[in-house]
Amino acid sequence: MTNSTGSTGSTGGTDRAEHIGGTTVLFCAAEGPLLRGTQDALDLIGAASGAGAAWAAVPAGRLHEDFFRLRTGVAGEVAQKFAQYGVGLAVVGDIGTHTAASDALRDLVREGNRGNALWFVTDPDELRARLSPAAGDRARS
Repeated sequence: MTNSTGSTGSTGGTDRAEHIGGTTVLFCAAEGPLLRGTQDALDLIGAASGAGAAWAAVPAGRLHEDFFRLRTGVAGEVAQKFAQYGVGLAVVGDIGTHTAASDALRDLVREGNRGNALWFVTDPDELRARLSPAAGDRARS
């Protein structure tokens, strides 16, 4: 069962924390600053921690284009910061145009989705399903 627990003021006041099967997720609003690198990752990690969230769900549209061009190193920097601070990162939305253009990104998506720190999901319901009690062994609490 899911229920909303309120909102934070970190990115325009419309982010919201939600409990899903014992895990709290900070769902970031579609509008807000782009996630471009290390400092943006740290800001988001801080917002998630402030909301008591073990995961941050970021709309794909909030990621800078460099995130999807792996040669820039942005995706690696961001993922590393989230892992270092023990906060999961879920990229939410259709990234098909990016994965169609990059074998390396397709590989990152596949490997990330096998783990428990970086997930790429098509919509919030897919994230909720992955974090539900039935999938509890893959979720962070």
